[in-house]
Amino acid sequence: MSRDSKRPVIDPYLPGNGNFGYRVSRYELDLEYKVNINRLAGTATITAVTLASLSTFSLDLSDALAVSKVSVNGRRPAHFARSKGKLDVTLSAALPAGAALTITVRYAGTPRPIRSLWGDVGFEELTSGALVAGQPNGAASWFPCDDHPSSKASYRIAIATENPYYALANGELVSRRTRAAMTTWTYEQPEPTSTYLVTLQIGEYQQHRLTKSPVVMNAVLPQRLRQNFDHDFGRQPQMMKLFVKLFGPYPLSNGYTVVVTDDDLEIPLEAQGISIFGANHCGGNRSAERLIAHELAHQWFGNSVTVRRWRDIWLHEGFACYAEWLWSEDSGGRTADELAKHYHQRLRHSSQHLLLADPGPRDMFDDRVYKRGALTLHALRRTIGDDRFFDLLRDWTARHRHATAVTDDFTGLAANYAEESLRPLWRAWLYSTDVPHP
Repeated sequence: MSRDSKRPVIDPYLPGNGNFGYRVSRYELDLEYKVNINRLAGTATITAVTLASLSTFSLDLSDALAVSKVSVNGRRPAHFARSKGKLDVTLSAALPAGAALTITVRYAGTPRPIRSLWGDVGFEELTSGALVAGQPNGAASWFPCDDHPSSKASYRIAIATENPYYALANGELVSRRTRAAMTTWTYEQPEPTSTYLVTLQIGEYQQHRLTKSPVVMNAVLPQRLRQNFDHDFGRQPQMMKLFVKLFGPYPLSNGYTVVVTDDDLEIPLEAQGISIFGANHCGGNRSAERLIAHELAHQWFGNSVTVRRWRDIWLHEGFACYAEWLWSEDSGGRTADELAKHYHQRLRHSSQHLLLADPGPRDMFDDRVYKRGALTLHALRRTIGDDRFFDLLRDWTARHRHATAVTDDFTGLAANYAEESLRPLWRAWLYSTDVPHP
């Protein structure tokens, strides 16, 4: 029997991802990326602690990247090998539970996206640069990791690339050093972050400061798009003020950055402290404002409060979708109630097989998860009233700040804000496939 057939499963939605036996607290990535030949070389230093007696362990890492050296606590292991997206390490002597673990992996190769049920995810070449779109299992396309949302850690990322490329990663830029034709950009991300939310953005970009209040906001984009950006993204500071008021303090110390690539992108995507849009989302007509609100809201719902298992994805997407409706209402567009009625009617005419609390891996990014999740929140708001509803949201983001949660955590907390049992509401919206009557 192969080692792969014996691997325990952490999450049935992504049975090949995540690892047992240890908990990571920090990643330090020292990387060099050559844009013209799409060549990535790196050393990852991973700080962890064992959760049980450990003689072997695994990391997630794409087969496109070759490993040349592994050390554990400064020593060579007895053996390491690659197998179907895993780096398997056998220690020369077992470690007891609670032991410190410092893993160093040297690797290199031609990074490419990882094929998944939801298309290609992870490291992707652009016309002139690269990006990482990590959700849900793309982190292993560019560094060895414990790739599951329940595994959060801090990061230091140093990325060297050719001039004149701008390199962006999560957190605060703590140094920028140019030597000959290469510049090394070093970022520090102190807040605990899930692997899929860690990103690299490399392109011929310029950085612009947008505002300092209530949160520092920056833009990184090609100069040719600056005029359109100022129009299309011009209301982001007002969005931030609204969301801070409704959801609680912005959860990150280093502010918020929007990247617009020189290429078109099929969809925008979120990362910790960063949102990434394509040039097609910056056409000068504000057509992407709904998406701008959605990605900003993920900094609270998804990035700070993160699902412990992928089946609860509505806690990310339903909340971010509802934030779109709240922004529409506040900015003079259709009210949340009008949007709820519109999408309720659309859902009633769509397929009725999706269970919001457990949609299945193939449907976890289906638009019905987004809209039914938002409708669930609207039904809750109508049931408990505005004051209690927004008090609940602020309590939710505070209690689970930089942590993970499941649906039962939210429904349990919501019970504290209701005068009557919410079980009929949850049964109708979360645990039934039929769309309830309004």
